[in-house]
Amino acid sequence: MTTHLFTHKDCLFHDTGPGHPEMADRLRSVLHHLDEDEFAALIRHEASRGTRELLELVHDPDYLDEIERKAPKTGIIQLDPDTFMSPGSIGAALRGVGAVRDAIDLVMSEPGSNAFCAIRPPGHHAEKDRAMGFCLYNNVAIGAVHARQAHGLDRVAVIDFDVHHGNGTQALFEQDAGLFYGSTHQAAPFYPGTGHVSETGVGNVVNAPLPAGAGSAEFRAAMEKVVLPALDAFQPELLIISAGFDAHHRDPRADIDLDVSDFEWITRKLMDSAERHCRGRIVSVLEGGYDLVGLGESAQIHVKTLLGA
Repeated sequence: MTTHLFTHKDCLFHDTGPGHPEMADRLRSVLHHLDEDEFAALIRHEASRGTRELLELVHDPDYLDEIERKAPKTGIIQLDPDTFMSPGSIGAALRGVGAVRDAIDLVMSEPGSNAFCAIRPPGHHAEKDRAMGFCLYNNVAIGAVHARQAHGLDRVAVIDFDVHHGNGTQALFEQDAGLFYGSTHQAAPFYPGTGHVSETGVGNVVNAPLPAGAGSAEFRAAMEKVVLPALDAFQPELLIISAGFDAHHRDPRADIDLDVSDFEWITRKLMDSAERHCRGRIVSVLEGGYDLVGLGESAQIHVKTLLGA
């Protein structure tokens, strides 16, 4: 198994201001944990910059114009109660979009390979015409649509194990039977309030909400009984992971009690599914995770597992 890492220093220049949980140190922690000797085989790439054409695969042009118009030349502005922009934010977000596009293009040309995109800001809350939940552009949704258009795929799946439901990804997928979205997340009442079992799209959306306080047993059961069987039935030609690590027990922004062994377990399960259906093709994309130790160690075991260790 060959594993590729896509990132860019521009992702560090998205400044959310003092005390904001989605800070540049998140990415620094992930990259620091991937600098150890055991990651010598990880092939590292500098992400290209995403284009307006890529963004318009899922986002409304008027929304994109609005974001560009609001982008500050100095200081920090607030788009909603959680989402902020600085002069470096659009550049960071475009590198994130570019990283996912680059990773997809590579794994589609190199069967048996996978990739991890260490990027920020995250993306799975961004909707067609709305920034929210720290997210400007929906990286995984853009990547999924790009994969279908550029590589002629019929079926692309996103599995999301971030502790927050990916409302943006679900909304962008739910009327397209060729796109699958499966998620475990902390159940409402919890941000963003979506992700109920009853939300099924056109049969292509599967949600397995977890009650506050749930741990390894509940998470693994939800995956094994609900999400993974639906993924296998879909038979994806490419698997994209929304890899949020904020369900870690150290994370201050949620009440789910996972540890690194759970992220290792789900990574292996998803790799097994990808081997059965799409020649191992996985592109994993960093979403949330706000305790620097929990995030760094979880991303580390996730990528170590992708490497086949």
